[in-house]
Amino acid sequence: MTTPIGTGAGRIVSTVPADALPERAAALLAGGARLALVAGHDDRPSGGGLRTVHLFVQPGADLRTELHVHLDPGRPALPSLAALSFPAGRFERELRDLFGIEPVGHPLPRRLVRHFHWPRGWYPMLSDAGPAPAFGDPDGPYPFRPVEGPGVYEIPVGPVHAGMIEPGHFRFSVVGETILKLKARLWFVHRGLEKLVEGRCPADALEIAQRASGDTTVGHGVAFCQAIEDALGIDVGPQAHRLRAVLLELERLYNHVNDLGALCNDVGHGVLNAHAQRVRERLLRLNDQVTGHRLLRGAVVPGGAAVVALPDPAVLARVAADVAEIADLALGHSVVHDRFAGTAVLTRDQAAELGTLGYVARASGLAVDARHDHPVLLDELPRAEYSCTGGDVLARFQVRREEIDLAVATIAALAERLDGPDHRVDPRDRPGSGRSGVGIVEGWRGTITHRVELADDGTLRRLKIVDPSFFNWPALPVALADTIVPDFPLVNKSFNLSYAGNDL
Repeated sequence: MTTPIGTGAGRIVSTVPADALPERAAALLAGGARLALVAGHDDRPSGGGLRTVHLFVQPGADLRTELHVHLDPGRPALPSLAALSFPAGRFERELRDLFGIEPVGHPLPRRLVRHFHWPRGWYPMLSDAGPAPAFGDPDGPYPFRPVEGPGVYEIPVGPVHAGMIEPGHFRFSVVGETILKLKARLWFVHRGLEKLVEGRCPADALEIAQRASGDTTVGHGVAFCQAIEDALGIDVGPQAHRLRAVLLELERLYNHVNDLGALCNDVGHGVLNAHAQRVRERLLRLNDQVTGHRLLRGAVVPGGAAVVALPDPAVLARVAADVAEIADLALGHSVVHDRFAGTAVLTRDQAAELGTLGYVARASGLAVDARHDHPVLLDELPRAEYSCTGGDVLARFQVRREEIDLAVATIAALAERLDGPDHRVDPRDRPGSGRSGVGIVEGWRGTITHRVELADDGTLRRLKIVDPSFFNWPALPVALADTIVPDFPLVNKSFNLSYAGNDL
């Protein structure tokens, strides 16, 4: 079955038997598709069983293919796709921990989301899971793979850190100061967001969805609203799309400026960080003027978007000039440039194999960008030509710098075409609505994907959220191989991955 889902887009939905899944997936991947999402579903309350949905997206053509697999309720299992796709292996481990679905043939079937205090046999996303039980018998320490040899020792860091950052445990195997292997253990902040939205109306569920990662309010809000509108057959129109694009670029601006300053700070140039934070504060105040909220919350709603006032392109042009001066001072400083250049290289092949997204991918030379791969505004958003794609800290700094200029230019171009601050339509069902929908947005970190299924009364039956950090976290240890331990804070900031967005 093929159904239209947006400008120039199409969705193919197929039900396939479990044993046919690898062949179908291999054909899609060989044709250039990307695995964007794997979701588990418990259909037992409506008379079904357990089901998985694999969403493949085709950049350029914006073709979206869903493979639905119905599983044996007595022994829910499906053949692993880990040998075909690295991200698939991580999605499968997530399915195992949250739904009890076994990935048969997985090369590394150890727990991913589930921590050792979760009781054995409790799968929180099942319809009959009930409230969280008391802590169970410890399941043993996480099976870190030891690295042995003359002079090798381990440095454990976290999960509680000295700074105001989220929890994550990092275990370094090192010789001297050189990192041989890093293992990042996450999922210390699991909030059960996908469970919390079940049974809520879209407007209420939006309040949760846009908090998947607090610094990506607009990105997750737009992706969620697009998915709802897709399911209900709503076309919000080009003016609403333009206004949402402006908000997405405002979100990109203040986050990228913050990162440029933090990277300077991590190599000892605190003065430049102070100036970057001054600019960030200016942008946050601008956000408040535009939307009434410093983090742009509340402007995007199912059916469109509305703001208090449109941003002044002249103000943003002055911000861009300010940021350009800060970046030039940073890269013109020999010590800063030396610390950035050649540090923590993620090659193009590594980035592609891991399925990286956003500025991490673009800094390694991959042209991955949902603004053009899955467009809602055809030919209205300018493309960037990145000058530095070597995959090191310098490239990740430079990509952000160039995206700041691009964001300012994009906002100025869109503002000329906007005819007011309020563009909303009535978010009610339209004839032929599909009851399931997908939203794909290029957030400031990278591509965000939401998929929803609605009950007959219009409430959420299932929401699956994929933040780009889910794809990008595995790239951090790869880039850190043969890097020195003192560079870890710098490299970590150059990726700037979300703990909360990874752990929903």
